[in-house]
Amino acid sequence: MAVDVDTIIPRLLSEHGRTYAQEAGITLRDKPSPLYRLLVLTVLCSVRIGAGIATDAARELFRAGLRTPRAMADSAWQDRVDALGRAHYVRYDESTATALGDGARLVLERWRGDLRRMREEADGDPAALRELLREVPRIGPVGADIFCREVQAVWPELRPYFDDRACEAAKDLGLPHTPRGLGRRVAPKDHARLAAALVRVGLSKDAARELRAA
Repeated sequence: MAVDVDTIIPRLLSEHGRTYAQEAGITLRDKPSPLYRLLVLTVLCSVRIGAGIATDAARELFRAGLRTPRAMADSAWQDRVDALGRAHYVRYDESTATALGDGARLVLERWRGDLRRMREEADGDPAALRELLREVPRIGPVGADIFCREVQAVWPELRPYFDDRACEAAKDLGLPHTPRGLGRRVAPKDHARLAAALVRVGLSKDAARELRAA
């Protein structure tokens, strides 16, 4: 059955188009602190754990003042473990606390605490940026995609960034399922929101069923 793309995409944005950064309380800007907080969220999302728990864990870390690589690097390992525990980020709390500390030190040493220098090093090449992101402890291919999906909101050279997860969800809904095809359906400023919406729907059979039935 043919789908009404002009109906489904606005619904995706209105019902599911909240980015994961927004859910974690990050007002994303091209500034060192919000970019670093997005990196922290990416690390938290890079294990087999629910996205809701990961965003809750990010909020707990930020509430504890761990909003910059310097603050994270200077924090006690146990304080990081405790913050993760308050969000029920279990099984991975100790290893993630270690990864966050090591990653903060890497960001300080390699990019002087400012991920805009990572952006400059990538020189507009998404593949190069993904490789640099994978130098951060715990971040693999999936994590690199998460960061790029979200950061395209403030790094426009990445647009349109729709990774395999987003494209697969779009295909399942009967939508265009290439980055270029999806990118043409919304304004560039909404690429990150649409990518997040597709990932959310791809994780929810009920949401996908409701959209297809509309």
